[in-house]
Amino acid sequence: MTDARLRRGRGSLAVSFFVQGVTFALLVTRIPAIQDRYGISDALLPAFLAAVPILAGVASVVTEKLVARVGPGAVLRWAQPVVLLALLAVGAGTELWHVAVALGAFGLAVGALDASMNMLGVSLQRAYGRSIMLGFHAAYSLGGIAGASLAWAGAHWHLPLFVSYLPVVGVLLPVALIGSRWYTPGTEPHGVGKAGEAEAVKGGAGVSFALLLPLCLVMTFAYIGDSTVSNWSAKYLQDVLGSSEELATVPYNAYMVTTLLGRAVGDFGVRRLGAATVVRCGAVLAALGFALVAVAPGAWVGMAGFTVLGLGLSVIVPQTFAAAGRLFPGASDAAVARLNVFNYVGFLIGSPLVGALGDAWSYRGAMLVPMVLVLVTVAYATSFGSRAARYGGGHERPRTVDVG
Repeated sequence: MTDARLRRGRGSLAVSFFVQGVTFALLVTRIPAIQDRYGISDALLPAFLAAVPILAGVASVVTEKLVARVGPGAVLRWAQPVVLLALLAVGAGTELWHVAVALGAFGLAVGALDASMNMLGVSLQRAYGRSIMLGFHAAYSLGGIAGASLAWAGAHWHLPLFVSYLPVVGVLLPVALIGSRWYTPGTEPHGVGKAGEAEAVKGGAGVSFALLLPLCLVMTFAYIGDSTVSNWSAKYLQDVLGSSEELATVPYNAYMVTTLLGRAVGDFGVRRLGAATVVRCGAVLAALGFALVAVAPGAWVGMAGFTVLGLGLSVIVPQTFAAAGRLFPGASDAAVARLNVFNYVGFLIGSPLVGALGDAWSYRGAMLVPMVLVLVTVAYATSFGSRAARYGGGHERPRTVDVG
């Protein structure tokens, strides 16, 4: 495979991550507006929030089988337009069943999209022979910033959801379709070595759940934290800290800004310090952010907590996907698809858990639960590889400058 083709594949996949960041941010930062539009009660809201990750998890499992036939690029090429159109449908409906169908379609499509995007990312990192996975997720964070900013504008100008979503989908849909022409699967590992070969043999060229389990737990805890921010930060700022609806869109944006910063420099940190060290530092920072949110006396301190959270959580998920690819070099697509299910397990647990604890106890107290779970990640950091391996694999080619 030529370097030019790899660069085109890397660029087109980064565009896909960016588009998904915009799309997801436009959905989650307008949850209060969606709730008001369709008359969804606070008691019913957790059920709607839980349905999306359940369907996404099902789609991720199906994607593992589908990519074996058509490849992850083909799945991603069609899943992304469906996600965009489902977002538009969320803003276009008038009845409760309308939004239920739209969110159902969103969940199914986003499960296939997330799995196939990360499959391509892991295989491209293998082809490059150095840590580039955080860069893809940085593009997602950049999209999240753009989406949250557009959501702020919609709230500021009191635009209907459909009016807010239509021009964005109109621009991003052709961009995603054009970019999909250059999706490129990676190659086999560069010098995986005896350890990698032994692991592949041990797993029968498949995926051992016992070996994957620590990474599954890390993924779950990280997404419990992330779902707390994406699904509850706006309501937390508005209902607990007394902010306006307009200001309530800001925490997710601030969270995405520091997530972008962390991921922009994260690949360099992994190459210098190793994935395990970077993940440990991220987990501690995320826990500090949750603690700050829980004790915040006002909206601005709460936003500072969500900002620190973004810096901490930013490195965990991309490195978890990358670690799964290194652990099972002969079956990385299957490993990523199964690991991706725990992305949605985290969302499934996190969203209802915070809502239930908030209603039964307090939303401040509810923020302490993801804080403790994220700290548990420190105990599993060894699953990301040794410092000597830098990002956990023996196949990294030395580079002095990453010019893409």
